[in-house]
Amino acid sequence: MTESMFRVLVVEDDPAIRDVLRTLLETQRFRVVLAETGERGCLDARTHRPDVVLVDLGLPGRDGQAVIRDIRTHSTVPVIVLSARTAESEKVAAFEHGADDYVTKPFSAGELLARVRAALRRSVRTAEQSETVVLGEMTVDLARREARGPGGPVHFTPLEYRILACLARNRGLVVKQDALIREVWGAAHAPDDTRGLRAYVKMIRQKIEPDPRRPQVLVTEVGLGYRLRAE
Repeated sequence: MTESMFRVLVVEDDPAIRDVLRTLLETQRFRVVLAETGERGCLDARTHRPDVVLVDLGLPGRDGQAVIRDIRTHSTVPVIVLSARTAESEKVAAFEHGADDYVTKPFSAGELLARVRAALRRSVRTAEQSETVVLGEMTVDLARREARGPGGPVHFTPLEYRILACLARNRGLVVKQDALIREVWGAAHAPDDTRGLRAYVKMIRQKIEPDPRRPQVLVTEVGLGYRLRAE
């Protein structure tokens, strides 16, 4: 991976943090676009087509949650939240709106760069693979986040799509629960926090399984994790 190939959009209203991020990323040869407001960040996400977005939540006017929602209307670019907010509700909302990772301020340079590179690797790997999977009677386009079953379009939340994408990349194989949690919620999420994952798996099954009580597509491998049976 050559960093000079990639553009990073930084949406941050604090000039000191903005300058630190620019220096850090440019030192690693990333191309950097800076936005001071949520409105500008939304515009730059459309015009500059970044490879990764770093966004603060506490932005004036249009906050970071709104920026994430706007980006997800037109792009699957990896979004990493940088925020001093530590409340679980803020993190859950960010992931629900489509964030890929959540880094709490203050953060180390090494950790942030590792998160950026990990997000890029996942993005490149996904782009290189087929984005359409057939799940029983349903076809899911993971890139466009569109699904269609016998009854017409089916809606999935951003988190549900990320779970499906992770399982689809490993279809036919068992994905351990802790690995799925790290991939979907980010490395900062507790790997043994499986209750939330089970809840989302249950909601996905309601949409893709003819009989969710007897799953045939998204199956549980007891004591290990989940496996997606996709054509």
